[in-house]
Amino acid sequence: MEIQELLHSLVHQAGAKTVFAEPVSADGRTVVPVAKVRCGFGGGSGKRDGQQQGGGGGGGFVARPVGFIEISGAGARWVPIVDLPSLAVAAAIGVFLGLLWSRR
Repeated sequence: MEIQELLHSLVHQAGAKTVFAEPVSADGRTVVPVAKVRCGFGGGSGKRDGQQQGGGGGGGFVARPVGFIEISGAGARWVPIVDLPSLAVAAAIGVFLGLLWSRR
């Protein structure tokens, strides 16, 4: 696969449907799921004395839900999904740092 084909494929995979899933409608409401999508890739090559050149690369996408948009006759609203384990860790670190600072 040539680099242009690879970039073309990445652009198509990272489109709006990757972030916004298909809307779901019921009881006069429409819900649009929303995700945070990250991607990364890299590669490299090298050659040792007396050996052939070698190289490699890799990459990937990571998506996680962050909330949804709810649309009804009353309007639209954003509803976040709270990541409780991450929030608990952040709170524990904050308390720990606060205790350290108060002992100064």
